[in-house]
Amino acid sequence: MSNNYFQFKQFTVYHDKCAMKVGTDGALLGAWAPVAGAATLLDIGTGSGLIALMLAQRCPDARITGVDIDGPATEQARENVAASPWKDRIRIVRQDVREWAEREGEKYDALVANPPYFVEKVACPDAARHAARHTDGLSFDELLKAAVALMAETGTFSVVLPSTAVPEFIAAASRHRLYLCHQTWVHTKPTKPAKRALMTFVRRPAATRIDQLSLEVETGGFSPEFVALLQPFYLKL
Repeated sequence: MSNNYFQFKQFTVYHDKCAMKVGTDGALLGAWAPVAGAATLLDIGTGSGLIALMLAQRCPDARITGVDIDGPATEQARENVAASPWKDRIRIVRQDVREWAEREGEKYDALVANPPYFVEKVACPDAARHAARHTDGLSFDELLKAAVALMAETGTFSVVLPSTAVPEFIAAASRHRLYLCHQTWVHTKPTKPAKRALMTFVRRPAATRIDQLSLEVETGGFSPEFVALLQPFYLKL
């Protein structure tokens, strides 16, 4: 993406100070996560503040917190929030989520995370980008432990991950007594293997609903399902 910002219908996200730029994964999670009725929401690893802003648009009465360990990212997220229509309902905190879980007294109705996912120890030349993309800084177990500590008894925890990481994450969630209740496999096209998965976890065992989402139709162009999901946000949909 050549621009240092991404213009949405109701807000603008600058991301030139962030290791991880605005991308489809975050936008999908922000639009897909089940947050109806939630009064308090937490965006773990908020980065530019994209998902926090999407949640604020979706939940007009909710209070949203975005937490991130990266200084430049939190600075930019605060700038993006301050320029948005929802600056009075979003707070951005610079904190390691593991420490935040120990000190924060509030329990959240819905948590979301676009977490680090490259589990192999391949070094990235950009240290901030490496931290944002690799699990050696924050393992799945550490993320889930923090989520459990911050999650209300009837709360939800939603994530987006590559399909290859799904079995490991589900196993880790089970160790922390979180149970998969909804999973959406994300395909580029209907005949292509799923590259991503959107998942929601709850505290009590539940029947798991599994469905599919294709970003494009076989002949090219966005699928009706993708358009329906992102139309409230994307300018050109």
